[in-house]
Amino acid sequence: MNIRVAALWRYPVKGLRGQPVPAIEVERCGFAGDRRWMVVDPDGRFISQRELPVMATISAELVEDGLVLRTQSDVGMFVAQPSAIDSESISVTVWRSTVTAIRAHRVATDWLQTVLGRSCQLVYLANEDARPVDPEYGQPDDRVSFADGFPVLLTSMGSLADLNRHLAIPVPMNRFRPNLVIEHAGAWVEDGWRRVRVGDVAFRLPKSCSRCVVTSVDQQSGERPNPHEPLHTLGTFRRSSGGVMFGQNMIPESFARIAVGDVVTARIAVGDVVTVLETGTPNVPPGEIVV
Repeated sequence: MNIRVAALWRYPVKGLRGQPVPAIEVERCGFAGDRRWMVVDPDGRFISQRELPVMATISAELVEDGLVLRTQSDVGMFVAQPSAIDSESISVTVWRSTVTAIRAHRVATDWLQTVLGRSCQLVYLANEDARPVDPEYGQPDDRVSFADGFPVLLTSMGSLADLNRHLAIPVPMNRFRPNLVIEHAGAWVEDGWRRVRVGDVAFRLPKSCSRCVVTSVDQQSGERPNPHEPLHTLGTFRRSSGGVMFGQNMIPESFARIAVGDVVTARIAVGDVVTVLETGTPNVPPGEIVV
């Protein structure tokens, strides 16, 4: 049976609830509309579910000229996409990257501060060429949005099923906040993939994804039913020198050499066949796995 795309997700605002989509355009810095917005503290540092699990209870839906934020009990707040010409710029930080973003309207910031219960502001990445991928893993023209480090995250239903066999209480895939979920693949086979094709797009897979406490957050309630799981169990058999691993980071190589300023996309959809183009040594080596 062919390996296929089981689900596609985008996260319009970094750290807020994800949005499943049946199909999506892929751009050089990832899925169209994925993590182009971000919540930051007064110093411009990104805020995530690591410190504020309640962020999972806020949905973000892309609409024409902006997005709509809402909680389960709220009618929603429309946020207009700010203009690079008319809006105030701010320097923001995502891990070791510092880039220039644009502040959203003050009304949106006030709404978020009320919901989150802390001082923050909403910002938008207008220049999608602003943030290079870590040169240790990417090529000079590779770019990423406000995602942690790479344009796209792939996970496998087969690998999740294997993890859940080790857990007292199984967890859903949304705990890992993937972009592209595959089915009909054996557990952990993605560790050895180096290049794949999905629909119209070829991707490089430069490294596995190190996981954190966000995996303990219920993505509907914003609560941590068990603050230690699934990370503790995953660490007993998926720990490498880079951390506790689940999923593979991907870079769309189809756009790696497009000139700055060009708008080039390709479309992928749920049900697309995933073709493995190149394999290599698994990037979670068996010798480093703790059994």
